[in-house]
Amino acid sequence: MRSSIKSTALAATTAALALGLTACGTSSDPSAASSGGTTDESKPLVIAASPSPHADILNFVKDKLAAKEGLKIEVKEFTDYVLPNTATEQGQVDANFFQHKPYLDDFNKKNSTHIVPVVNVHLEPLGLYSKKAKSLTDIKAGQTVAVPNDPTNEGRALQLLAANKLITLKEGVGTAAKLADITDKKGLEFKELEAATVPRALNDVDAAVINGNYAIEAKLVPAKDALVLEKAEGNPYANLLAVKDGKQNDPRIQKLAKLLNTDEVKKFIEEKYQGSVIPAFGAPAS
Repeated sequence: MRSSIKSTALAATTAALALGLTACGTSSDPSAASSGGTTDESKPLVIAASPSPHADILNFVKDKLAAKEGLKIEVKEFTDYVLPNTATEQGQVDANFFQHKPYLDDFNKKNSTHIVPVVNVHLEPLGLYSKKAKSLTDIKAGQTVAVPNDPTNEGRALQLLAANKLITLKEGVGTAAKLADITDKKGLEFKELEAATVPRALNDVDAAVINGNYAIEAKLVPAKDALVLEKAEGNPYANLLAVKDGKQNDPRIQKLAKLLNTDEVKKFIEEKYQGSVIPAFGAPAS
């Protein structure tokens, strides 16, 4: 798993914290780390983010919108799905922007963390990609499909395959689907990989289900290159700004949340990503 961060010191510190979380969990009192007095609004707001599109969106806000609100932003880029949350939990960063709520809920449950959503920003449609197949009908029995191995994204990937008749799932499994829930593989084989590495496996498999941000980082254009994409309507996987419980009312967080849902950000997303990333503003689902 590639787990680099642009600050070596922060990476070392946060990796150690991640191991600590895995070994023994964290305090059951979410307010303990957030009750340190009033917020210094002159300090930069440090946000952990995936490089694209999350950091791109944050840097647009930083460069074009933040100064008008008296807000300073520092973006720390992470390339995995664990360290941004452990860094947020332990106060190494003020917030993060890289995940959807089903993943966040699962992470909190498994790691005893206390991270909460603040505002939805965009949807990255999950897609099926191939360097060998030109269409869904080219996906045949005996071929191998790579899928993300984390529970929420694997379930999401399997639902995409089932919706397009490539597999059949047990009734009612929903987004928690796993490989054992496939009732008819239609002759396909599956390779489970850490989400960030799936694009690099495209040459080694017949097809792969890739998260939108990792597809973009791999220079794929989801709206053009995917054999099939998730539909936006009714999709629960909007990516969101998140903080440790207790920091929701930090005035800097409130300013950033407001800016992330502006018409300027909507226009930036639509023009830059041309349908590969879709604005999905509003309050996260409860």
